[in-house]
Amino acid sequence: MTTSILEAFPDAGALAGAVRRGAVRAEAVAEATLAAIERLDPTVGAFLHVAVDHALAAARRTDRIVREGSDPGPLAGVPIALKDLFVTRGIPTTAGSRILAGYVPPYDGHAASALARAGATLVGKVTLDEFGMGSNGANSPVPAPRHPTSDDHWPGGSSSGSAAAVAFGLTPLALGTDTGGSVRWPASCAGIVGLKPTYGRISRHGMIAFASSLDQAGPMGRTVRCVAHLLAVLAGRDERDATSLDAPVGDYPAACEAPVAGRTVGVVRRALDAEGVHPAVRKTVADTVRALEARGAKAITLDLPSMDLWVPTYYVLACAEAASNLARYDGMRYGRRVEGRDLAETIARTRAQGFGPEVRRRLLVGTYVLRKDNVDAYYGAAMRARAAIAAELRGALDRCDVLALPVGPQPAVRRDAGADADDPLADYLRDVFTVAANLAGLPAIAVPAGHADEGGHRLPIGVQLVGRPLGEPDLFAFAAAVEREIGAGPPPLREATP
Repeated sequence: MTTSILEAFPDAGALAGAVRRGAVRAEAVAEATLAAIERLDPTVGAFLHVAVDHALAAARRTDRIVREGSDPGPLAGVPIALKDLFVTRGIPTTAGSRILAGYVPPYDGHAASALARAGATLVGKVTLDEFGMGSNGANSPVPAPRHPTSDDHWPGGSSSGSAAAVAFGLTPLALGTDTGGSVRWPASCAGIVGLKPTYGRISRHGMIAFASSLDQAGPMGRTVRCVAHLLAVLAGRDERDATSLDAPVGDYPAACEAPVAGRTVGVVRRALDAEGVHPAVRKTVADTVRALEARGAKAITLDLPSMDLWVPTYYVLACAEAASNLARYDGMRYGRRVEGRDLAETIARTRAQGFGPEVRRRLLVGTYVLRKDNVDAYYGAAMRARAAIAAELRGALDRCDVLALPVGPQPAVRRDAGADADDPLADYLRDVFTVAANLAGLPAIAVPAGHADEGGHRLPIGVQLVGRPLGEPDLFAFAAAVEREIGAGPPPLREATP
């Protein structure tokens, strides 16, 4: 079963090393993983599609390469799940939306092809908020996955399936996407590690777009080293994506061992003092700073006056870009088509029935702010605010190596508090601490650092560290120091009983 694999090889690099040495067969790992998914996922609810034949074929190919004496790749035989925003040849790709029901892409995007070259075993596609729009996993035609420690709470989103697959031990690695916090927030809720890399660090080729200037693929795993291994095989220049960065790819796993003594962490006091921040969240950030100081780091307090602008700026720009990107789903070329009396009615019916309520809401907002008579007052103002936010964050990072912030105001959101559609404004405000990294294109990581005891449940809490452009090595060093000093880690692997 997968839990025994993860217990024997908690680090993805160690598992890959065992496969490369021939100590473990990739096919045996794939079979155990698929058996665990078949047994447990009906109660976890992470997977939309389990790619049994694809996974076994990939694992057998890895074993054949090992027998031939060649190197199968740095993630040889490591099972991985992809958020269903990543295009995969021959495997359904739906973006969690009815409008793409039945779509099977004819090509692999960057993520799928890079993972195949690295020897990883893709076992399936996992659930999400539709087109990545949401923070609880509730904006989907299928039920949200379970929270790993509490059935009374939402698992976080939009990469809810990716976080659940890792937290429940179905796969050691998963790939999500982060437009405004959609990797970091569910990682925090699940007690795992989630990274939003520098914008352009990972190619977006074959990643279905929500907001193109904000979207980034984000590695997720049970440890900082696992995430570092995954970033190492995904990062780099891709000629198919003009926004991908032509910059050297570092030895990210080695960066996890770098000391933090003599380095500086900036504590954003305004975030800790913000209204509605849970006491346990404040304590988690404080404990993180003390842990880093125990490792020899220095802490300074910073103020970011632009924080009040983060959420409104983000939602104006994200909705505007979504309206533009999702205009392509018109029922004419691919995906769902609902016939009408004429072209206009066909498009209207297709989009009305294909998109869920949260997607429709954001498309309406985006269309409104892009109207000719509104564009400067809303979109233009948001672009100017974005530039000011980015300048302020980069200025703050001139004074320190990383910033320390909460991931979200709460440990998790109770299910009886309603789904996103019931109170969208409250949902949007939960992104208050995460959206700035996307607006500025900065890397940010969520690492387990605390917990809250609520109603008999032990809810994990992550801390967020934000770094300079291409500062992923610094983030791995600081996050690994937090991991070693605090030892919060992911919740214990458990059977997903009803």
